[in-house]
Amino acid sequence: MTSRSTKASPESLLSIQGIHKSFGGVRVLEGVTFAAPTTGLSGMIGPNGAGKSTLFSIITGFQPGNAGSIHFKGQNITALSAMERVCLGMGRTFQVPREFGSLTVRENLMAAAPNQTGEGLLSIFLRPGKIRAEEDRIAEEADGWLSFLNLSHLADKPASGLSGGQRKLLELGRALMVKPGMILLDEPFAGVNPVLIGEISERIAELSSKGIGFLIVEHNLPGLSRLVETLFVLDNGVLLAEGDPDTVLADPRVREAYMGGAAS
Repeated sequence: MTSRSTKASPESLLSIQGIHKSFGGVRVLEGVTFAAPTTGLSGMIGPNGAGKSTLFSIITGFQPGNAGSIHFKGQNITALSAMERVCLGMGRTFQVPREFGSLTVRENLMAAAPNQTGEGLLSIFLRPGKIRAEEDRIAEEADGWLSFLNLSHLADKPASGLSGGQRKLLELGRALMVKPGMILLDEPFAGVNPVLIGEISERIAELSSKGIGFLIVEHNLPGLSRLVETLFVLDNGVLLAEGDPDTVLADPRVREAYMGGAAS
């Protein structure tokens, strides 16, 4: 991936500039450029095959783009690995949750904490006291997020027994363990009942009010448009429109591309 010298503006937490991506000659993204504001909630919509998931993977470092640059917190992160981006405070969730089913809900959150001393084999033998103190601190932090997400009653249950909505909340909790400045959410409402959609939305809004930025890809258009302040529309690998949800959804190009011309 090549990078550009252009820097993100002070008003942007995340800035994407000229991202291109092709697979076997098929163009998936063509010069995508946008900036997510430092405060507030941003969403991204588009028909299937628009390139949203590919763009998410490039932003978070899970795959490279063919051209373009990414700035996060004013820093060019284009060449950084996924883990390096996490350490800078970029969290993400996946469309299909990737929890460890055999671990408890609490253990899933604890496993997501980065840079743990106990991850090194030598430290296990040379620094057992520090490891125990660190594990206690991480467990306390995990319990705090479980309480925030209304999952405390499931803390000691295997994650494999969670419902679809609870698994999405667990994914959010795992992202929160990296102390993120921004979280990219991939379809947080998919497969979730309406009651839990409301609960997930409330938690996201509260986290946003605490200063965490969000970029959310979601097919549940009513749920997303009620939640976000800025909406980006991707179609055939090109950014088609951006702005507040009411203005964007009234755009004839968006109606044609995303809703087949139907009224929302």
